[in-house]
Amino acid sequence: MAQSLCKIYLHIIFHIKTVSPPVMDEHLDRLHQYIGHLANTSSCQVIITGGTSDHVHTLVLLSSTENVAHLVEEMKRNSSRWLKSLSSHYSDFAWQSGYAAFSVSQSVVERTMDYIKNQEEHHRKHSFREEYLDFLARYNISYDERYVLSD
Repeated sequence: MAQSLCKIYLHIIFHIKTVSPPVMDEHLDRLHQYIGHLANTSSCQVIITGGTSDHVHTLVLLSSTENVAHLVEEMKRNSSRWLKSLSSHYSDFAWQSGYAAFSVSQSVVERTMDYIKNQEEHHRKHSFREEYLDFLARYNISYDERYVLSD
């Protein structure tokens, strides 16, 4: 083949450290836009980014030259640095070291986009922990309970 082609949708989720201040409402949309920008500059294509004051969901098309760990590292490292530049409120801000990344079939991209758009509403009924454990169960991922949402 003369070309390297791929179309891999990833739903990526990461959470702030438990000692970290939450993202203020006035900065939330800008943070999501910035994280999307970071994905785009990593040769990936952001579809949507959303979440709440303590966690982020992003749907991206993974580039044929990028790997998941590097992409998430760049998004978290640079968005944390950016938030700290906005306000002293974020002087102790940090993301947890882990993340979750799930493959998304083309057939459920629209549903995933709607899910990410409606995070505020979703979390009126379900905690982040419930949401996260549900994803792990749906994707049949083995995990150590001691490290679920630990810093």
